[in-house]
Amino acid sequence: MNAFWDEWLRQKGVVRGENGQAPLASHLEQVAALENGSVLAPLENFVLIRVEGEDAAAFLQGQLSNDIREVTAGCAQYSTYSTAKGRMLASFLIWRHEGAYCLMVSADIAEAVAKRLAMFVLRSKVKVTLDRDWSLLGLSGILARSELQKHFPGLASLEKMQVEAQSEAALVALPNGGYLLALKDGCGIGEDIARAEGLQAALAQAWALRDIQAGIAWVVQATQEQFVPQMANMELIGAVNFKKGCYPGQEIVARSQYLGKMKRRMFKVSFDTALPVGAKLYSPQLPDQSIGMLAAVCQLGDGAYLGLAVAQSQTWEAGIFSDEEHTIALHRLELPYAIESVTE
Repeated sequence: MNAFWDEWLRQKGVVRGENGQAPLASHLEQVAALENGSVLAPLENFVLIRVEGEDAAAFLQGQLSNDIREVTAGCAQYSTYSTAKGRMLASFLIWRHEGAYCLMVSADIAEAVAKRLAMFVLRSKVKVTLDRDWSLLGLSGILARSELQKHFPGLASLEKMQVEAQSEAALVALPNGGYLLALKDGCGIGEDIARAEGLQAALAQAWALRDIQAGIAWVVQATQEQFVPQMANMELIGAVNFKKGCYPGQEIVARSQYLGKMKRRMFKVSFDTALPVGAKLYSPQLPDQSIGMLAAVCQLGDGAYLGLAVAQSQTWEAGIFSDEEHTIALHRLELPYAIESVTE
């Protein structure tokens, strides 16, 4: 994490253990602030891959699931990167900044994904770099919005997935009602916002709640190559364009879309036992086999968890569990978008 934000968290009283996470009481305070207050969360679990050069647009158009031509100076998009078998290697939030494409990606897979993308540049006039000179911040709440508006006067008119950029900063309005603020290290905007009274500090583990509520699961190391995009509802958050042309895995992604409803889909769930992202799921309807995987999780209280789970839709009637003995049940909750029409 950038040293400035590490120190800011310390001054705000946020304590982290050896695993980088806050004690339960502190974490729950951060979750409560996300629900009722104004929060600034340094997102050290994400970094940027920077793609630039004369052929950058054409290159990304041939690699990613979304239509990169729709990423303009004022518009961001979600997208995915898959193997030839259509299994996601990464998911991104993408915006443009001073001629380059900025791909926000989970930090635990960023280096490998950047190297893989660079392998396919060949003779194209494209440069792919892992850019660690930016801080990525999540902000939400009335006070956070007020502080941001001092530096981004067009914020009031920003709709979701729209961008306002400056030379060393970019602000993206997120679907969950919050904002993603990308700052070049040393940018004065960060220091000004950090001085604001009333902004509560949160870690990335708490900010995950916002993405779960929005039905957005990020591909991380534990879930790489586990899902085709539709299994994780990527087309429902606008991360897949079915008319854009070829990219790795495109035939399988298209076939999954047009040859019937998906057997596996992502659901918002609650459960009462600590589970890691990547935990396998089971159902008595299909014994002796895994029927899905946990894709995101956030603790809400003592014995209370919220998550996103990719699972075979037909098994909900018999129940979905996190253990083969079927003792730890998952309970289905409503997503902010409908999946019934696309689920088998």
